[in-house]
Amino acid sequence: MGRPSTLLEGLCGHALSLGAQSIEVKYKDGRGWVFAYAGGIGISIANYKDSSTDGKELRGNLYAAVRKPVRTVIGGQLHILKVRMLEGFGEDAFGVSIDPAPKLDPSIPPPFSAKQGQYLAFIYNYTKIHRQAPSEPDLQRHFGVSPPAIHDMIKTLERNGLLEKIAGQARSIRLLVDPHHLPRLK
Repeated sequence: MGRPSTLLEGLCGHALSLGAQSIEVKYKDGRGWVFAYAGGIGISIANYKDSSTDGKELRGNLYAAVRKPVRTVIGGQLHILKVRMLEGFGEDAFGVSIDPAPKLDPSIPPPFSAKQGQYLAFIYNYTKIHRQAPSEPDLQRHFGVSPPAIHDMIKTLERNGLLEKIAGQARSIRLLVDPHHLPRLK
């Protein structure tokens, strides 16, 4: 899906590519040190000066994620990043678990807005008629919105576990919602 939206998501993606299931960020001597953990072994993957732009962004990402877990797509799969504060030596330390998101139960209607429902219904009907998923320009023509608006909606639907797509592959959208739960297309 392109570039990660936050530095934290990018670091978690890098950790996953190394086979890690979690990262820790420890602050010492004016730097934030990032370690990826796989099987109890930590590997240093990054460090940032606290006063740098990246250092400030990472700290902000971590504090925000302590309050609310982050749903993100990494490597084409939906993950939930759960951040907790760790005991540090007078300075902040964070533990981040990188967990695959649970799959939707097809028997329960998933929560989505009316607008999201229309996008899902269009994708379903388009795929049924044309035997291939719509492209982003197809969605743009139907809904009469800008390319960034379409792209943002697709990212939101993917982050919410309502559809999946293969990064870099055209027309790879696949619904994860039972068609019986979709509204009528208007």
